Amino acid sequence: MCVTALSLSACNRQSPSSTQVPASPEAPQSRSVAGATSCGELTKVGLPNTAITAADDIAAGAFVPPPGAFSPPAPPGAPTPYAGLPPFCRVSGTIAPVPGSEIRFEVWLPRTWNGKFVGVGNGGAAGLIFYAFMAEPLTRGYAVAATDTGHSGGLGDWSFAVHREKLIDYGYRAIHEMTEKSKALVEAHYGTAASRSYWNGCSSGGRQGLVAADRFPEDYDGIVAGAPAINLSQGTSTILIQLATTDPVERVTPDKLKLMTEAAIAQCDEADGVRDRTVTDPRACAFDPGVLACKAGDRPDCLTPRQVTWARQIYRGSRAQAGNERIIPGRLPTSEVDWLPPPFAADMATIGTSYLRHVIFKDPNWDPARVDLDADLARARTQHDGMTSLPDPDLRAFVQRGGKLLLWHGWSDGAISPLSTIDYYNDVVAATGKGQSDQIRLLMAPGVHHCGGGGEGPFQIDLLSVIEEWVERGKAPERVIVSRPLEGGRMRTRPLCPYPQMATYTGQGSSDDAASFVCKAPSSNR
Repeated sequence: MCVTALSLSACNRQSPSSTQVPASPEAPQSRSVAGATSCGELTKVGLPNTAITAADDIAAGAFVPPPGAFSPPAPPGAPTPYAGLPPFCRVSGTIAPVPGSEIRFEVWLPRTWNGKFVGVGNGGAAGLIFYAFMAEPLTRGYAVAATDTGHSGGLGDWSFAVHREKLIDYGYRAIHEMTEKSKALVEAHYGTAASRSYWNGCSSGGRQGLVAADRFPEDYDGIVAGAPAINLSQGTSTILIQLATTDPVERVTPDKLKLMTEAAIAQCDEADGVRDRTVTDPRACAFDPGVLACKAGDRPDCLTPRQVTWARQIYRGSRAQAGNERIIPGRLPTSEVDWLPPPFAADMATIGTSYLRHVIFKDPNWDPARVDLDADLARARTQHDGMTSLPDPDLRAFVQRGGKLLLWHGWSDGAISPLSTIDYYNDVVAATGKGQSDQIRLLMAPGVHHCGGGGEGPFQIDLLSVIEEWVERGKAPERVIVSRPLEGGRMRTRPLCPYPQMATYTGQGSSDDAASFVCKAPSSNR
């Protein structure tokens, strides 16, 4: 449920090779607002339950985010995501659809507009506007909007959930309200409605996209949902990682996590016929941390029996005490170094604890050492009321109006198991029906960590352009090229294939060239 740099959202703008599908119908009409309105005058636009608090013209490159704004990691000396922003109108407002609701949002309106709208998501428990994710679409001419989802706080802080209306806002209402009000402001400013509307989010932002497709199928024409935190109780499984990595007796250190990752890669790397430190399908990697067991004592190059037990629990996930039904899928081999949160989101380390304290047990003093993961997650499932539970996989209303859904997940994600997205995709295909499910694709990215933040596999791609091609020109993502910079200025490229197909080496040509791989279904679906 944590979030990292959205490398898979916008890096190399490469056109995917694709096949033709029927073109989408005309975009639905937004609510009419008469005339074109200057930036400063947008504060006077009357919108239901909404106060526009500021509307300011921002000069090119002049935007400075407020103190405490989320910033994804960047190499030393790299420019900020705002350095190349074009001039735009920055509109800020607050929406209060019910008493106790206070949804802050912003919409950025570029001076040179491409006629389209993009909504971007959050990570974790949200609590702030992700300005960094608004920057890239703005540079490409999109009007773009984001929200704090109705509360202020850290990415791993669920204390706001004591207020039911704020939990509802987070669960589904804030994104829809932001979308409606932002579209109205777009139309007021430009004098015409956006021709197309897209959603782009990862982690909690991925879940927000799925909620929009389920509950508000008219809001977006195309949705990119990466590593979605589909069922928020999944975040409680991070308690195992928290306990393992803070164990006062024999904690699993970052070096031990790296040791496990290296061992899993060494064991399973060549199973796909290419030696590149990338495991194409970690489900087939029968790595057991017991092979790293210390013969005696505790050393840097081995795992103690206690550490082996912790790791096996994390791989196992959670299962129901009756019937052994899988509640939360476990992490996969090669994801181990991604189990700990990145330093820019340190509060994410305790997100599972915070969720159980404030949402499930409603006890801010609940001790995570008391966790019985299987029983507590089973309890969490009985308490969900549609605010934080699994979005309905029946997306017929969304696809029947021409909507396109592009799911993606990194196979080496240590924050959210990729198996959860595969399960959801299979449920969507079954519920939506044959034929209509052709408007839904899942791309699995080998060797990629949570939301594209590192890992051994290629991770750079522009999925906003991919969904745009699909919606506007009928080019379904049948083979999408992803890249990774190598030493010496070289580049590794690979295709991402629609699940269950996988990129398979032909045996000829460079393994760093996507042309040497074909999309091929596995001999048996796992």
